[in-house]
Amino acid sequence: MIYGIGTDLVDLERIKKIKSLSAFAKKILGNQELKKYQQLTEGCNQSYIGKQFAGKEAFVKALGTGFKKPIYPRDIQILRNSFGQPEVLLSDEAKTYVEDLGITKTHVSLADEKNHLIAFAVLET
Repeated sequence: MIYGIGTDLVDLERIKKIKSLSAFAKKILGNQELKKYQQLTEGCNQSYIGKQFAGKEAFVKALGTGFKKPIYPRDIQILRNSFGQPEVLLSDEAKTYVEDLGITKTHVSLADEKNHLIAFAVLET
């Protein structure tokens, strides 16, 4: 059964205007995401961080909580499997919280078109 659905849209121009993208990345990305971010070139890293942020926003919207204890942006990592499909990896505390709500499956989809980055999340019980 569906627990929640969330979506988020990010304008890439807003990401490009961030004065210290590296500081922003360290604030919102988990360790594995940060490693990926640091390997990307300038144009690609802006799109990457925008999609990651949109995915995290969509996730907490589906959860119905927004970013608040025990789930903050760094607690949600959106990684890619061998096919490029996004997969959610939660911190231990966030995972426990989500499991206590009865959520057993998470789905996230990310897409971009020119200056628009979109994410869609579905959480299942």
